[in-house]
Amino acid sequence: MWLWFHRLASPKHFYRVAERLNPWLGSATLVVLIVGLYWGLVIAPPDYEQGDSYRIIFVHVPAAWMSLFVYAVMAGAGAVTLVWRLKVAEAVMRAAAPLGAWFTFLALVTGSLWGKPMWGTYWVWDARLTSELILLFLYLGFIALQSAMEDRRTAARAGAVLALVGVVNIPIIHYSVEWWATLHQGPTVTKLDAPSISLTMLAPLLVMALGFLLHFATTGLIRARCELLEGEARSGWVRELARRRRT
Repeated sequence: MWLWFHRLASPKHFYRVAERLNPWLGSATLVVLIVGLYWGLVIAPPDYEQGDSYRIIFVHVPAAWMSLFVYAVMAGAGAVTLVWRLKVAEAVMRAAAPLGAWFTFLALVTGSLWGKPMWGTYWVWDARLTSELILLFLYLGFIALQSAMEDRRTAARAGAVLALVGVVNIPIIHYSVEWWATLHQGPTVTKLDAPSISLTMLAPLLVMALGFLLHFATTGLIRARCELLEGEARSGWVRELARRRRT
């Protein structure tokens, strides 16, 4: 097992493993998202207070969860980058950032659309919303930093520092509804005793969350492969790969 993980740190081996996994992950993503969307938008019953307008949670909540998860992946890859300086970790970090930014943007937009009928406004400077917006700026700052520096390895180390510094925002987002009086509702799925959401709504929500996770894994591996090809363009294994693809 440890030998397998050690080999996975090799760009060449990581590329091959990702290439084999991508078709399976892509197929699973498509199936799970179709099932989750149909279950949540058609089969799940309307809410007794919000009616059908609550159904936006089947996109909003998984997107919000993924915005935090992807940043945690970035921070973990950043730590590996600073300690062991692995090129695969750098590629994973770069690949994850745009996906995390899109998940965060989607969470903010869908939250605003839900907030209009519930709160009477698209936006309030609520603790949860504000900290989520800061997370979007952290993603965009990381992306801008990678583009601004010519040396990829120097940019990766600088981005790793930014990712690790910004990780303090993750618990703030998660616990903001408990630490401060906010308009955003408190936890319903992650409560310690029992989720305060009907199983008929919880089940499709969890299926959608799995679909979003699989989507991240699929697109993240594709982007990581592209990052490795760009960073390793002069290496022998990339030239050999290009030669085989041409023949």
